[in-house]
Amino acid sequence: MKKISDLRSEVDLWNQIQQKTNNILELAQTGDSEFEEEILTETDAIGKQLEVLEIETLLSGPYDKGNAFLSLNSGAGGTESCDWAEMLFRMYMRWAESKGFKTEVLDQTEGEEAGIKSVTIAISGKNVYGYLRPEKGVHRLVRLSPFDAAHRRHTSFAQVEVLPEASQDDPIIQINTEDLKIDSFRSSGAGGQNVQKNSTAIRITHIPTGIVVSCQNERSQLQNRENALRVLRARLLEDYERKQEKELAELKGEYIKTEWGSQIRSYVLHPYQMVKDHRTDFETSNTVAVLDGEIDPFIEAYLKFKK
Repeated sequence: MKKISDLRSEVDLWNQIQQKTNNILELAQTGDSEFEEEILTETDAIGKQLEVLEIETLLSGPYDKGNAFLSLNSGAGGTESCDWAEMLFRMYMRWAESKGFKTEVLDQTEGEEAGIKSVTIAISGKNVYGYLRPEKGVHRLVRLSPFDAAHRRHTSFAQVEVLPEASQDDPIIQINTEDLKIDSFRSSGAGGQNVQKNSTAIRITHIPTGIVVSCQNERSQLQNRENALRVLRARLLEDYERKQEKELAELKGEYIKTEWGSQIRSYVLHPYQMVKDHRTDFETSNTVAVLDGEIDPFIEAYLKFKK
């Protein structure tokens, strides 16, 4: 029923655009200059609508229209990399807010001096996974370090992981309780006295694959367990898809292992201002806007590049 409802909404939207277009054509054919401003305004509005819909047609993956989990992990470099991970965290939260998506921080580990070592966010909304999928990879920052007394230039790395949210009845992912090792521990993050004093945080180990997930941002152990299972299903789904892709690519003779050092995007704040995607060569000098969440041009360039 949900699939029918989603498809009906999509078809209705295209029908509405077609009807608006027909109305404008009828007005234009009258040749009356009185309608010129209205025609131009409507044409511009339809053009912008079509640009959005064109991008959505590129989201053809089985999970592209669903929710996603976004994980950020700081690379080597101590405080500098932890600060970079927090900058990316802010960037993606701003992006999600601008899209009207719902965000929920499931797990967060603070840096020793500043920033964050790692964070996992659940992002809910239409096409979230499809939009975020191009962001997966290593992101590189070059800047004058605010943590260096000599104010020297530093290069930092952070890894972005994007996982599709798998439904509980997804036939691909079957989790047996006997395959799980579940541990509880005291949360180290924010959340008030209940979180700090009680063992509300949950760590789940999937014994057959060795995948470990944790969740500590809710006050309730039950809530954290449910959220950890959500992330585990997503990681198992990603593991399954990666194996499928590897097998297919090896048959084609084109499999290339993704290593930590192969960054997808560089953010340069010194000696010049530039953000460049190394896969599509799309770049912009407006680094402030990008770090404020304006990453759609990079996402769109990658989706078009892949097609």
